[in-house]
Amino acid sequence: MSVYNKRKIEVIFSPALFEYREIKENYITVIVDILRASTSICTAFKWGVKAIIPVKDIEKVMEFKSKGYIVAGERLEEKFSFADLGNGAYEFMNNNLKGKEIVHSSTNGTKAIEMARNANSDEILIGAFSNIDYLKDYIIKQDKNVVLLCSGWKNSFSMEDSLFCGLLALKLMESGKYINHNDSTFAAIDLWKASSGNLMDSIIIKASHIHRLRKYNMDNIFQYTFTFNTCRVLPKMYEDRLKDALVND
Repeated sequence: MSVYNKRKIEVIFSPALFEYREIKENYITVIVDILRASTSICTAFKWGVKAIIPVKDIEKVMEFKSKGYIVAGERLEEKFSFADLGNGAYEFMNNNLKGKEIVHSSTNGTKAIEMARNANSDEILIGAFSNIDYLKDYIIKQDKNVVLLCSGWKNSFSMEDSLFCGLLALKLMESGKYINHNDSTFAAIDLWKASSGNLMDSIIIKASHIHRLRKYNMDNIFQYTFTFNTCRVLPKMYEDRLKDALVND
């Protein structure tokens, strides 16, 4: 394939940088919040959840709760007092959630989703290590440019989100259909290569969010979070709801 026919990839390290992206036409946005929202969303669909309604504002989440919706939500790792679930992947491993709609709100991930919706992305997908190859295969088939948006932590850089973006960008480029001239994408790829694929014993162990979650005794999610392709799902926005594109497309 000629270099002129290849699609572009751009990694955005923080929601605060999203408005300055170079790619603004004919593109898919992939929302990345490895610890924990995107991993939890993928897990929910693996366990049969029908749809997830991402909501940024707590007041609106409370309105959904008053209407009888199941609510999963947290801020700064603290589960909402009125919520049925928090934001940990293991909380969604529940057969009782099969076929249900869940309202979901998190510190960083739902903010990034709303930004992508307001930017009129052609498609909005959710990415995690748990669905990375299913995500990669789908993106390649769409023949569109790709913006990989790291949810980060309160608008700051996130090690785990950036590592994921580096690996996904590398996989897309290895397909021969994508090209990159974006510094942040090269940096993410180099960060991934520096990890030698040994996430927990190399770079990830240094990540600030790992230590933040450990304060809340959440060590049990780490091994699962950094295991590849445990969820054969592809969460995608359909108007105001996430659904599994592998089922609904």
